[in-house]
Amino acid sequence: MRGDLGALEVARPRRLVEALALLAEPERPTPLAGGTDLWVALNDGKQPSRRYLDLSRLDELRDITASSAGLRLGARTTFTELRQSKTVRGRAPVLAAMAATVGAAAIQNRGTLGGSLGNASPASDPAPVLLALDARVELVRRDGRRVARRVVPLADYFTGYRTTAATPDELISAIEIPAAALTGWHYGYRKVGTRRAQAISKVVAAIGVSLDRRSGVCVGARIAWGSVAPTTIRAPHGEGALVGRRLGAQSAVEAAAALVNDDLHPIDDLRSTAFYRSAVASRLFLELVAELGGFSAAALLDP
Repeated sequence: MRGDLGALEVARPRRLVEALALLAEPERPTPLAGGTDLWVALNDGKQPSRRYLDLSRLDELRDITASSAGLRLGARTTFTELRQSKTVRGRAPVLAAMAATVGAAAIQNRGTLGGSLGNASPASDPAPVLLALDARVELVRRDGRRVARRVVPLADYFTGYRTTAATPDELISAIEIPAAALTGWHYGYRKVGTRRAQAISKVVAAIGVSLDRRSGVCVGARIAWGSVAPTTIRAPHGEGALVGRRLGAQSAVEAAAALVNDDLHPIDDLRSTAFYRSAVASRLFLELVAELGGFSAAALLDP
């Protein structure tokens, strides 16, 4: 560890109101959830901040609950807890499938949903899935002696590269998935990385479709991507090319062209190239639409 751990000041409150009081101070600390990104920075000799707010004792941010309103996931929910939760596997199995692809066991044990969203990496694994699920982010801050809460649609939460709609004195307290997104919708998820585990994603895709039960026509679509733009994004042109049509070879190919041409904005970086990301995104999309539409994508993909 090349970072100077002895120079760090860490507060470990046991109650949410105490944590928010610290965030309201002029020299506010940096929130620390699982710390999986922070330890990498410290090991590289970097020191992103001097003061930290350790959230590991805040059990108020941990519950997974299902109700008639939908699914509520505490910000401190780990990927292991997502993967193992009977509630998540029953109500939103695509979330459990995503959690199984995050890092390896050690990362899944420490990494949290709130930490991932707060970090706002465009390569986030959970963000595309949560976008496809029409999730909302609950933010809390201190307001006098009480805790003030507001809810922001995840589609509005990411405002730029590693920036969010949260103010500096706010914490993510929970992620909410509305009941309407959990009934009558079908979801698919794919992640491409250098390895099957311990790899930052090169492309992440999540798709949700709602099909008319009689005609099979797509009446709703949410298509979300990671690692192909400065933020996690929805693909409105690709969605528009699916809605109002049956899921089949022609609609899939046309929607793939729309999203690659108009929705995705990949770049060249150390992990991949823009050309590769666009090509892989198109293939992933065709595979997912075929899976959800019940047809074979083999003829649509290059040998």
